[in-house]
Amino acid sequence: MKNHIKNYILYMVVVICPILIGVLYHLNDAINRDYQDRKEEAIWTGSVHQRSFDQFIAETVTSLDTLSLIIESAIDSPQSFELLLKNMQSKEPRYGGIYLLNAAGTIITGSNLLLKDANLSNQDYVNDIMRTKDIIISDNYEILKNGQKVIGIGKPVLNENGELQYIIVAHLRMDYMQNIMRLLTPDTKLSVINSVDTPIMDINMNKSPEFSNKNFMTLPIDRLPWSIKVEIPPKDYRAIFQSVSKALLLYIFIFHILFLFIKYVMLKRQTAREKKENELQKLELVGTLAASTAHEIRNPLTGIKGLIQLLSEKYTKTEDKYYFSVINDEINRINEIVSEFLILGKPTAQKTEIIDIGVILKELEPLILSEANLNNVNYKLTLPKIPILVDCTKDQIKQVLLNISKNALESMQNGGDLIINLFNDQNKCHIQITDTGTGISEENLEKIFQPFYTSKDSGTGLGLVVCRRILHSFGGEIKISSKVNSGTTVDIFLPSQTNS
Repeated sequence: MKNHIKNYILYMVVVICPILIGVLYHLNDAINRDYQDRKEEAIWTGSVHQRSFDQFIAETVTSLDTLSLIIESAIDSPQSFELLLKNMQSKEPRYGGIYLLNAAGTIITGSNLLLKDANLSNQDYVNDIMRTKDIIISDNYEILKNGQKVIGIGKPVLNENGELQYIIVAHLRMDYMQNIMRLLTPDTKLSVINSVDTPIMDINMNKSPEFSNKNFMTLPIDRLPWSIKVEIPPKDYRAIFQSVSKALLLYIFIFHILFLFIKYVMLKRQTAREKKENELQKLELVGTLAASTAHEIRNPLTGIKGLIQLLSEKYTKTEDKYYFSVINDEINRINEIVSEFLILGKPTAQKTEIIDIGVILKELEPLILSEANLNNVNYKLTLPKIPILVDCTKDQIKQVLLNISKNALESMQNGGDLIINLFNDQNKCHIQITDTGTGISEENLEKIFQPFYTSKDSGTGLGLVVCRRILHSFGGEIKISSKVNSGTTVDIFLPSQTNS
């Protein structure tokens, strides 16, 4: 039940929560991107009409400029231009009427009779022409007698002294401009507004005369005092849904893979932990066995050893002495094994003392050196000038160093080098033992600290286990690195009592 709850919490943390956060983030991003796309579309639509209006006005101004030049060349008979104005209107459907006004704003002649003899000085844009003597476009539309809506644009005709003589006024048909706008963007809702935000003309606004939620873009028209207001298209929910769905599937895949990977790592760690616990249980079992039997084994061994010694004194023949020496060696071997079992047993209070590790290595040097000479091994010991003090038990540290040195020598049957270095490493006593022996494979390197594992024919598989147990009891540690046919390096670390 507990594991199920842990798995559920892990699944929520690793899969569900990240997916929800990722989807919400992607949804927000998709909405923002959709808005940007729609905004860009509205800007593009507005720029199309912006360029169209600019071109439309530019063409109109060019026509008025041409007409102005003609009038200036025949300025004494303006009435003769009636036919010209009519022809111009008939060829250009954009015009609702073209008129020639005098300097007071009264119509002299025109392309039609809708404004015959009318005075247009009451129109703001005509007054502006009189005042500025420049081309002016009306800021509002006019409704003619025939119901037609038009926008007025006027150009002054000046004499040689720069005085106003005539005004040419052209009425641009709004329905013509609206048709052009509908052809350019038949489905877009937009509006043309003047300088005071009053709508002049609307396109596709029949169904709803207002812009929804004020969701629109406004672009100014360069040659007119107007702006184009374009509605931003509505949200594309289908595209947003498709984008979020794809992201959801991707997140589900990724975070489930991550969940399975984390579960794999956790299971691997659990397996390693259980393996370690099994090893500890095995050691505990060995320790319990050792504690209950080691002393019982040693007592009869002592008696046997004493009797063998008495018999060896009684029977002095060479053959008998050989047998007694073999028996003594085997008894000593049994004693060594029992000693190892005792160390693996339940830890007891040890009497420790501050010892110079260099002194211990010096004391062991004759023993190691004699074994090295027997195996044709070059032995080298390097000690620091300053003593390195460690709080430990002298005999047990000796046992560790002899055991590791013995293993190194046994791995060099055909000779080699055995090097022992002692130095202070960040306030730790560091003993490094290096050999050039046969080495240990990666597979076996993982097993060397397992109880009863050995690569020797006569080994117990407890030597390194005992060494590590001893070092741990003094707060130390042991690390072994090795390569096949390249040798082995053993690093021993113990808490140092010196600060140098």
